[in-house]
Amino acid sequence: MLYRAFVGLVDRLPLPSPRVQRLTALAVILTQAGIAVTGSVVRVTASGLGCPTWPQCFPGSFTPTGVSEVAVVHQAVEFGNRLLTFVVSLFAGLIVLAVIRARRRHEVLVYAWLMPGGTVLQAVIGGITVRTGLLWWTVAVHLLASMLMVWLATVLYAKIGEPDDGIEAVHAPAPLRWLTALSGVALAAVLVAGTLVTAAGPHAGDKSIDRPVARLEVEIVTLVHLHSQLLVGYLALLIGLAFGLFAVGVTPTVRARLFTLLAIVCAQALIGVVQYFTDVPAVLVVLHVAGAGACTAATAALWASLRTRETVTAPLPSAAAQAA
Repeated sequence: MLYRAFVGLVDRLPLPSPRVQRLTALAVILTQAGIAVTGSVVRVTASGLGCPTWPQCFPGSFTPTGVSEVAVVHQAVEFGNRLLTFVVSLFAGLIVLAVIRARRRHEVLVYAWLMPGGTVLQAVIGGITVRTGLLWWTVAVHLLASMLMVWLATVLYAKIGEPDDGIEAVHAPAPLRWLTALSGVALAAVLVAGTLVTAAGPHAGDKSIDRPVARLEVEIVTLVHLHSQLLVGYLALLIGLAFGLFAVGVTPTVRARLFTLLAIVCAQALIGVVQYFTDVPAVLVVLHVAGAGACTAATAALWASLRTRETVTAPLPSAAAQAA
């Protein structure tokens, strides 16, 4: 009953064109990835406790206040990251309204509703991260949840671009589709290992002497090697997938997404190598997090392109049939 009333209100909105729906979905991807990047800025600037409470910034205030114990710049960086949550929530809500108003198929609706749901969950995880004093595992979960949202948002973008009345079109045999899914699992392992490197690394998110942030007590070189070896395995899977796809023949869309993914992964690996030999400079940490989001989106886009919905038009009658 309530949902029908909600749909009735949504029907009073202007009908969004397919282009508007796709642009909104693209904004969802960018904001979901963007808040992970700004989160890395919070960490490398030691602004993680610039607002030491949640959901308020300081006890009794939702905005930064003149507190001498916390530098103004740290308050501004952390509060700015929190404000971005409203932008993420805005586009997450807009995509739900757009697909409901356009009467999109059930599959699209499900993915759309995951956007505001996931955003709320992310806000709660962020609150737990602050309240626990930036415990390393809460920071890790926070980033991994963001990457999951980027994956889901990318799949949503792909499905919005497909016709609701189209028929299923498979662009690769099942073994290659499973190999693509396996590469997604390998990427997840790379991301998990990357969060462990961060947890043991120099960027704790806060440099307070009175309340030092607990770090992961594992030798960072060991974790770096684990992270890099998993990346090698992920890249090897993608190279094998590329040979398999070209052996069976691929569409221009699949080919473009495959090459884009390979280029992003190689660039991400290069950033990681430079990080290691330059003592993990802050700017490269931010670029590396942005690269993680790009790898996630590109892998999801490739996976989504292997099974799509296509509009099939009836073939024109031949000249002989017309003459008969």
